[in-house]
Amino acid sequence: MPKASNRAPPESGNALIRAVAVRAAFTLFALAAIIASVLQFSTSESDRLALDAQIHRVEGAIAREEQAVMVDQEASTLWDDAVVRTRQRPLDQVWIDNNLGIWFHTYYHVDEVYLLDPANRSLYAMQAGRRASPPSFARVSVTALGLAARLRATLARTHEPEAGSAQQTAGAADIALIDGRPALVSIKPIVPESAAIFQRPGTEYLHVAVRYLDANFLTGIASAYVVSEPRFTRTNPGVAAVPIRTRGGKLLGFVGWKPFEPGKQIARRMIPVLIAALLIIGALISLLLWRIRRSRAELEASRAQAERLAFHDSLTGLPNRALFEDRLGIALGRRDVCTAVLLLDLDRFKNVNDTLGHQAGDALIREFGERLTHLIRHGDTVARLGGDEFAVLVEGAALVDVRNLANRILAEVRRPFELGGAQAYVGVSIGVALSHESCSDPLELVRKADIALYSAKDSGRDAYRLFTPEMDKNVKLRSTVEVELRSAIDSGTGLCLHYQPEIGNDGRIVGVEALLRWEHPERGLMLPSRFVTVAEETGLIVPLGDWVLRQACLASLHWPELFVAVNLSPVQFRAPDFFDRLMRIVREAGADPRRIQLEVTERVLLQDDESVRAILGRLHAAGFTIVLDDFGTGYSSLSYLRKFEIDKIKIDGSFVQHLGEEADCAAIVTAVLALGRAMGLTVAAEGVETAEQVQFLKIAGCLEMQGHFFSHAVPAAAIGGLLGKGGSAAAAAAA
Repeated sequence: MPKASNRAPPESGNALIRAVAVRAAFTLFALAAIIASVLQFSTSESDRLALDAQIHRVEGAIAREEQAVMVDQEASTLWDDAVVRTRQRPLDQVWIDNNLGIWFHTYYHVDEVYLLDPANRSLYAMQAGRRASPPSFARVSVTALGLAARLRATLARTHEPEAGSAQQTAGAADIALIDGRPALVSIKPIVPESAAIFQRPGTEYLHVAVRYLDANFLTGIASAYVVSEPRFTRTNPGVAAVPIRTRGGKLLGFVGWKPFEPGKQIARRMIPVLIAALLIIGALISLLLWRIRRSRAELEASRAQAERLAFHDSLTGLPNRALFEDRLGIALGRRDVCTAVLLLDLDRFKNVNDTLGHQAGDALIREFGERLTHLIRHGDTVARLGGDEFAVLVEGAALVDVRNLANRILAEVRRPFELGGAQAYVGVSIGVALSHESCSDPLELVRKADIALYSAKDSGRDAYRLFTPEMDKNVKLRSTVEVELRSAIDSGTGLCLHYQPEIGNDGRIVGVEALLRWEHPERGLMLPSRFVTVAEETGLIVPLGDWVLRQACLASLHWPELFVAVNLSPVQFRAPDFFDRLMRIVREAGADPRRIQLEVTERVLLQDDESVRAILGRLHAAGFTIVLDDFGTGYSSLSYLRKFEIDKIKIDGSFVQHLGEEADCAAIVTAVLALGRAMGLTVAAEGVETAEQVQFLKIAGCLEMQGHFFSHAVPAAAIGGLLGKGGSAAAAAAA
């Protein structure tokens, strides 16, 4: 009689596998059907909502454009000077260009402007930023004259705008086809803003503005609202379109675009993922019986992954600091091979995080790592050391190859980064050290590359610097300067203020700018550029700034007829108790805040909008004059004038110095002066060096000037001498 077996027959095991497989397959199929249904519904709903949002945005953009054009017109048509100038004969064409014609094209992107006299005759025309002949008005006259008649009928009753309008004067606007192009035609009367100018009803001149709703307008919509391929067409292009109608309801055409379909994009990505997931689950089921056999392989894979995580950056997948230092040590062990270390630090990366968010910052870091990887040779190493800091290890490269690599990295980073529908521009600072020029110690080589990196940042960023022994000396010199500057501040010896006069339009000195100097016992007279950066990095800028403010306030007591301007460091301005310390200094000195001007640069305004706005408001309320220095050289100057309480702007000397040489400098200076007048701001020009520049600025209406043409910065005693000579520009220039 045979023995009984404890092992299950093979058929039993196969049946179990088949039963599990059938149940798993049915469950997998049901799950796939549910997911497909949910995916189909959600994607179609996403596409519908996206289209509705795009239609709403485009409709809103067209409506806002009409309001914007009328508001922009009102800024120049509700103006006493405009009433006088349009009635002047002969007509001052240049003034009209700069205030009612070409200026509208330059700053408001208006395509055409016409001026009509009370009889609706065209006196002036501007087309595409150039002055045109008045008869060219005929091309828009059909629409414009109808609007003019309607507006004059309104003006006969009242000059007030429609109820609920944000405008100050009546106007008329409509959309029409001009030469087959859709255009917004807006008309505003030129009327006085004060009772000083009398204008008899019915004699108003009219300002006609034409803004085409294709070309640049559609490009702007595409950029602002992420609308793909917008275009104007006379026929309905399909579902993604907005009709363009006149106020009377007449259909002129359509603005169409390629619809954004996020649902379909998601579906195209999710379907392969779903299929892959089903295949993976099926594969896992089929491999279930071999789980024990796979355990060893999985354990080995886990060990390899743990090792990779220990030596690679989790965000980019690049080698981390530990692996980089390990490879650097190995490379330096090959004595006959030159090794180069490049340390890289992204410029303006914090702005990306602050404006677009940390997810965009992470995406930029990943793409930057990919770009670096494509630039290096096989065998070289790109590592992420942390934050926005990277390193490149190049083995066996000549100096010319390292320089070429650094230049290619700079060029590659200057290309825009596409981050979730937005573009970001950053730069990179690079420090380079070579082993045969430095040493074979990894830490020392990295230290010297870091010194070169600091030099690149200190020289303006977006550049590379190769380590030299002089850089090491400079680092040690900076440390020495810190110690000596701290001693100078504590003892009050060696520091002094020089003052550069600011000249009014009548040729007399109206104020002075206080400029810090350091009479070093060994290095002679030192300008702020040589030690202020050290003061900012070490925190000495706060006591140093207090010393400058105290001396300037005391000096102001000697010149009661002048204002005294003081430059504020961004680090000094952002100190927590800055306002309280400033007010204490002013009280102790017995100075009048109304005669103290505080000059800030856009660096002060770049961060912490609310806190900066609060401090500026308190300073303004205390009587100080707030001056925006180096105007025109930053990124968002106009927005600062709206956000913050600015009283005065100083045109950067780089524009003034090229007057007469570069046409765009004259246009920029003229535009800034016009902007200042429009916003009620005082405008001063820096860097005036020639009589021709003075003549240009006077004609352009500049109220204050400053520069070497009048006087260099001089000690306080010399200012008293200038005032004793009459305080004139001629006296200042002679000095």
